[in-house]
Amino acid sequence: MKFLTFILIIGLTACADVLPRQRGNLALPQMALTPDVQEFGLRQHAAFSKEAASGGYGGGGGGCGCN
Repeated sequence: MKFLTFILIIGLTACADVLPRQRGNLALPQMALTPDVQEFGLRQHAAFSKEAASGGYGGGGGGCGCN
């Protein structure tokens, strides 16, 4: 009985409807996956240079870091 009650409570609280007018309140900069775009770009450039990777993010180049 406790397990069924637990599942019912989890099922009721798992989903919520978000109205279009509420999305602006929920889209805070602190909730972004990459809050600082310039730092993200710098880290991606360093990763590309170290790994000598090409593709995946649309950029190509060698491992010298001169891109």
